[in-house]
Amino acid sequence: QVQLVESGGGLVQAGGSLRLSCAASIHPFSRYSMGWFRQAPEKEREFVAAIGWSGGNTYYADSVKGRFTISRDNAKNTVYLQMNMLKPEDTAVYYCAAQYSVTDRILVNQYEYGNWGQGTQVTVSS
Repeated sequence: QVQLVESGGGLVQAGGSLRLSCAASIHPFSRYSMGWFRQAPEKEREFVAAIGWSGGNTYYADSVKGRFTISRDNAKNTVYLQMNMLKPEDTAVYYCAAQYSVTDRILVNQYEYGNWGQGTQVTVSS
């Protein structure tokens, strides 16, 4: 059974940084496309970033491009989201998602992911 556990959320001032981690109990982790999504209060869940098998392919939402970086360590079964220059509008619950893929591809649609973590809260104060 796939299990995804996010960590690293918290309260930070605007302009600060946080690094989210998602530890995955899946095998082979290196054949899963991974993504980060977020959901702010009273808003729909939205795509943040995605990464392919090896980490060479990444894709970002326009709202976070240049500030956030997604990466993965296949030896540790972990995907990361480094968040810099945080803004109050980045406040949300951040979710990790995983989907097995027979090809190295980027998945940006939440409905393409079959496995989700419980989420970690990120709050950015102004």
